[in-house]
Amino acid sequence: MPRAIGRIKRMEVPEELRGMALAPRHLSLLSLLLLDGPMTVRELADRLEVAPTTASLLVGELSRKGVLDRREDDDDRRRRIVSVPAGKRSALERWLSPGARAWRTALDPLEPTERAAVVKAFIAYEAALAEGAED
Repeated sequence: MPRAIGRIKRMEVPEELRGMALAPRHLSLLSLLLLDGPMTVRELADRLEVAPTTASLLVGELSRKGVLDRREDDDDRRRRIVSVPAGKRSALERWLSPGARAWRTALDPLEPTERAAVVKAFIAYEAALAEGAED
């Protein structure tokens, strides 16, 4: 695990994204949009397991940095559809896709119950880290 975390930390941010101060809290949101395509703020909140206001704040930050586009939903003008702009897509994919491919390589051969166990273990690991940070 320490070796994997070290490798992740050494992943170089593409030149065109370096000045944007992208934080870990942004990466999950960006990864979801890259892998699953455009979605609403509510869908992002549900997928990230955060409050809609938190997702909205993240989307606002990334929109101001030019990393996300927000447009009105043609079917419901109250909703906003969030997507990665074409001009940022290739840089984000170069940066985040190796991790996505590695997860697919690791998880695809597993049965659904095995995948669930891996996810459960990572959630427990993250919770234990959070507890340790509070002490």
